Amino acid sequence: MQIAEVIVDIPTRQTNNPYSYSIPENLSDQIQPGMRVQVPFGPRKVTGFVVGITDHSEFNGQLKNLSSLVDLSPVVTPELLALSHWMAARTFSFEINCLQTMLPGGMRTKFRKKLLANDSVRDAYPQIFHGENEVDYDRQHFDSRTIALILKLRRADKIQVHYELAHHSKPLLMKAYTNQLSAKALQAAISGVSKRAIAQRRLLLMLHEQPTKAFLRTELAQVGVGRPVIKTALEKGWVKQTNVRRNRNPFFQPVKKSLPLDLNDDQRVAVKTIDQAIEQQTDTTFLVEGVTGSGKTEVYLQAMAHALKIGKTALMLVPEITLTPQIVGRIRSRFGDQVAMLHSAMSNGERYDEWQRISYGQAKVVVGVRSAIFAPLKNIGLIIMDEEHDGSYKQTDDPRYQTRDVAKWRAAYNHCPVVLGSATPSLESRARAMKGVYHLITLPHRFNNHALPHVTVVDMKREIAHNHSILSKELATLIADRLAKKEQIILMLNRRGYSSFIMCRDCGYVPQCPNCDISLTMHKDTQTLNCHYCGHREPIPTVCPKCHSKRIRHYGVGSQQLEEQVKEQFPNARVLRMDVDTTRKKGSHEAIINQFGAHKADILLGTQMIAKGLDFPDVTLVGVLNADSSLQFPDFRSSERTFELLTQVSGRSGRADKTGEVIVQTFNPDHYAIQLAKTQDYEKFYQTEMRVRHLGKYPPYYYTIKITGNSPSEKQTAYEMHQIAKYLRNHLTDAAIVLGPTPKTIKRIDNRYYYQIIIKYRKEPALTQSLDTILTNYQSKQRHDFYIAIDNEPLDFM
Repeated sequence: MQIAEVIVDIPTRQTNNPYSYSIPENLSDQIQPGMRVQVPFGPRKVTGFVVGITDHSEFNGQLKNLSSLVDLSPVVTPELLALSHWMAARTFSFEINCLQTMLPGGMRTKFRKKLLANDSVRDAYPQIFHGENEVDYDRQHFDSRTIALILKLRRADKIQVHYELAHHSKPLLMKAYTNQLSAKALQAAISGVSKRAIAQRRLLLMLHEQPTKAFLRTELAQVGVGRPVIKTALEKGWVKQTNVRRNRNPFFQPVKKSLPLDLNDDQRVAVKTIDQAIEQQTDTTFLVEGVTGSGKTEVYLQAMAHALKIGKTALMLVPEITLTPQIVGRIRSRFGDQVAMLHSAMSNGERYDEWQRISYGQAKVVVGVRSAIFAPLKNIGLIIMDEEHDGSYKQTDDPRYQTRDVAKWRAAYNHCPVVLGSATPSLESRARAMKGVYHLITLPHRFNNHALPHVTVVDMKREIAHNHSILSKELATLIADRLAKKEQIILMLNRRGYSSFIMCRDCGYVPQCPNCDISLTMHKDTQTLNCHYCGHREPIPTVCPKCHSKRIRHYGVGSQQLEEQVKEQFPNARVLRMDVDTTRKKGSHEAIINQFGAHKADILLGTQMIAKGLDFPDVTLVGVLNADSSLQFPDFRSSERTFELLTQVSGRSGRADKTGEVIVQTFNPDHYAIQLAKTQDYEKFYQTEMRVRHLGKYPPYYYTIKITGNSPSEKQTAYEMHQIAKYLRNHLTDAAIVLGPTPKTIKRIDNRYYYQIIIKYRKEPALTQSLDTILTNYQSKQRHDFYIAIDNEPLDFM
């Protein structure tokens, strides 16, 4: 008897192990690891992933049979099955969540429950069946009394519950028409058609030239063969209607083929070193540290070309969706239809089709954001992470994985190198390179030896004494100069919305979110105050609700207000705004980037999504309007984030032959992160920040764990977290540092109270076991609405 080991889709600690199911005879030669199946679990049916097949089980009782197959072939490769097991242990997550994360949205399944009854039961309970023998079951559509009745009828076997699988996305099928005539019959049909029946003759000639092709209705329409002609052809038996599968096209426009560029000496050494690792099939991790504009992308492209040349595949990750269109355009210009794209702005159907192309081996190069690390590529020869320092590579929800770690795991599995690239590598990566764990490759010069932009730091404390505009006089003067020269400008403000908050000038009242401990942000386009945490909205008040004063005004600056003031100050300038609010619609990122790239706008302003990776040759001025906003966060990485952001956004200026200039507006002009970003002196910043980290016992000198607990009751949250801290102090060594519990920076979000514990350690042999015990013990606490989450190597302590 064959037995399938199944991870069921019930994310709890108690079900976080494979369950054994007997494989029915008729399915014994079809089931493979990596396929999804439908299985009985208690009184219901659930989906699950087959993670193994065996001929024996430790279970002594009678095994239940698998109910049915969800997939006809594995949706998770053996590599990804092994990865899910590793990732679940690494991130303290449920294995089912890891497996689900690996599938695109269009591949996930849900069950639709249906209640079935015979005629007599149907007529006896009209409040349930409404005259139908089969109705959809949705708890929200029935009151508690009716639900109790349904359960009673189910226990008495008077009604049945049927589970139907509902796929989010299906293959795109299009109507097509295939030839049904022999060559001789086709010739006779052509001769017998009147010369005035031009469309009919055209169709017959197309069938004669390509007798085995399935012609899409859209193809026929383009050459003048419309529905009446197709109807006639069907009636006469010339063609047969069929459905053919077509991939949805996620690419908005074609690209021109490009050739590899000539490399400078530094690039040549980098490509040669990476190529050798590809050929030797070593899982070396390379850190490519190159100043902005040093030609890192060309190094990536030529290394990828080498991997493809020797029969391998390549995977390239970028941190932001905004970078994807430009990067994909360059890669498609090199590798054409071999390129597949994966990111969250694509529709479920597009991701489903791209995933299928990758799985079937039709795509050899995959480009995408964080989730693309799970692309079902086989025979990988190279993995690239561009802008490796970026925080978006860390998944903040369960499973809380760091993409860099997953990339290194896949590289080891495939015996291929990983390339981490950045102008400002994370301190952890650079420290590993200094210790020889990573292989450091430097690109210290801009491509074609273009000069780095000149950076000026403007002290806004002095500026506001005589200028109340968002733009300093120096920045405004340079904007006017660049507009006169028909050059382009990027302005970055690290905040969306219209202003940060509104306040009554008489009593100091600030509207707060009723669900979260944070002030509401003003959005002028919707005339609302919004909470960016729970989504709460309310109208902008014209009168203070506390003292009834009319002197209620907005404070701070948002991207909407900046756009308004720039248009007012430079009425002839064409301005584009790029932030979360203007990029909600599908394709909006690419549309804005293409518009700016085609010089249909003079000024691109927005939040930090415009700070990195974008390459516009006509941009000669970059303005950073609140350079020190990230310094205000109470977090040990705030200086590093500030330096990275300023260096990256400065690098958007002067990337071609024209000289670039950068204006940095700040209230902290003497801070070392701002001063060293001014000169793009990464080496000095690295040494300075490493001393700070060493003194504070922070990464990369210590490993860290963040445990977060939440519930609707602050008292309960604090109590449970104190119990957890006490347990940890009793079970870890004295060398471990356990901080907290303390409330999070924003203590209440969506009416739940959040407390956290931080663990700093170097070697803790009992740590993993202690955390597993905590998770197991507190699984039952969820009944009381208390939840905990464990984040291995968190990005922040806020």
